[in-house]
Amino acid sequence: MITQTQYHAILDALEQVLPFTQPADVCLSRLFREQKKLGARDRAVIAETVFGLLRALPKLEWLAGEYAGPRMWLLCYFAAIEKRNLKEMASIFNEEQLERARLWKAVDWQSAPLHVRAGLPAWIAEALQAEGRSEDEIVALGSAMLSAAPLDLRVNLLKAKRDTVLAALNESELKTEATPYSPWGLRLAGKPALNKHPLFLDGSIEVQDEGSQLLALLTGAKRGQMVADFCAGAGGKTLALGAMMQNTGRLYAFDISEKRLSNLKPRLARSGLSNVQPQLLASEHDQKVKRLAGKMDAVLVDAPCSGLGTLRRNPDLKYRQSAQSVAELNAKQASILASAARLVKAGGRLVYATCSVLRSENQAIVDAFLAAHPEFTLLDASELLAKDKITLPLAGPLLQLDPRQHGTDGFFAAVLQRQS
Repeated sequence: MITQTQYHAILDALEQVLPFTQPADVCLSRLFREQKKLGARDRAVIAETVFGLLRALPKLEWLAGEYAGPRMWLLCYFAAIEKRNLKEMASIFNEEQLERARLWKAVDWQSAPLHVRAGLPAWIAEALQAEGRSEDEIVALGSAMLSAAPLDLRVNLLKAKRDTVLAALNESELKTEATPYSPWGLRLAGKPALNKHPLFLDGSIEVQDEGSQLLALLTGAKRGQMVADFCAGAGGKTLALGAMMQNTGRLYAFDISEKRLSNLKPRLARSGLSNVQPQLLASEHDQKVKRLAGKMDAVLVDAPCSGLGTLRRNPDLKYRQSAQSVAELNAKQASILASAARLVKAGGRLVYATCSVLRSENQAIVDAFLAAHPEFTLLDASELLAKDKITLPLAGPLLQLDPRQHGTDGFFAAVLQRQS
C-alpha cells in the first residue's frame, strides 16, 4: 500500500520528469537530495513507480487522455497496469476518480492502436513498420522493453575468474548466475547496491550489460595490438577491451566529452589497466585522429544514437527522442564511422555499433558506408563469436540483439574489415 508521503513525492518527481527536458534518473537524484527525510524504502517505491509509469505512458495517454496529467496518469497506472486493489487507494483518490479507475481496470488492450499495444510513442511504431516489421513483431519488441532490465556484471579477468566471483557473490547472498552468451558476464537478481562491495572496489567486477560485452568481443582485440574505442564515453567497453588485450599494447579511449572521460578515471584505476590512453577530441575530425591513420588493428565505434535499445533502463528516452532527432543523429553517425575508418590498418577490423533498434541508425548507416568504401568488407558476426564458443541466434551476418530474444538491451553491430 502506498503511503501519503510516497504519493506526494511521486507526484513531485513526475512534475520534474514529464517535461522530458532532463533524464529521469537525474530528476530523481535531485528530488532525493532535496527530500532528505525519504527513507530507503520510500525511495525504492518512488523510483519503481516513476519508471513503471514512464514505461507505460503511451497506454496511459490513450486510456486516461494525452493531457490528463501526473495525478490521473498515476491513478490509471495503478488501476490498468498494476491492477491494484482500489480500496487501498481510497485515502488518496476520491470516489469519482476511483469509479473511473474501475473502468480502466477492465480495459481491453487489443482494441488499442498498434503503438499503444507496443507501449511505444507513435513515431517509433511507425518507423518500425516502415522497416517492414509486422504488428506482432512490433508489439513483442515493445512489450519486452516494458520490463525492468536485469543487473549484468562483467568480470575483470585480469583480477579474477568468473567462477570464483560467481561463487563469492552467491555466498554473500546475492543471487547470481552466469550470462548465457558472454564468457565474462554475470547476472544478478534484483538491484542490489554494489558500489561498496569488495569485488567492485578492487576492480574485479564492473556493471555492464551482456550485449555491450559482446560488442567488445567482436573487435577481436589481442595482446600487443593498437586498438581504439572511438566513442569511449565512461569507458565500459574500453575496460573490456583492455582486459582482452591483457593490459598490453596500446588502447586509445577517444571522446569529445571531458566529463565522460573524467568518469573513466576511477574505473580505470580500479581495473588495474595501464595500457589505456584517454584522448579528448574536438570532433571526429580532430588532428589526433589524422596522426593515427592506418595504425589500428581494431577500432570500436559505439556511435551516439537514440538509445532506444535501452528503454528497459531509460524509458524516458522514447519521449526525449523524435523522428527529427534521429535524422540528425544519422548524419553524425555516418560522419563518425567514416572518420574512424581512417584509423584502421590493412587487415584491421572496424566494429560499428549502436544501442538502437532502428534500421536507420544501424544497417542503413553500414550499407551507405560500404557503398562509399569498397576497401571494407562485411564479416559474419555469428562466425566470429563462434570462434569464442558463443552461439547466438542471429539472422544474417549482423549482430542484432533485443531483450525478447536474447535477454540483453537492444544492440546492433556490424564487423567490417579493411582489405590487405
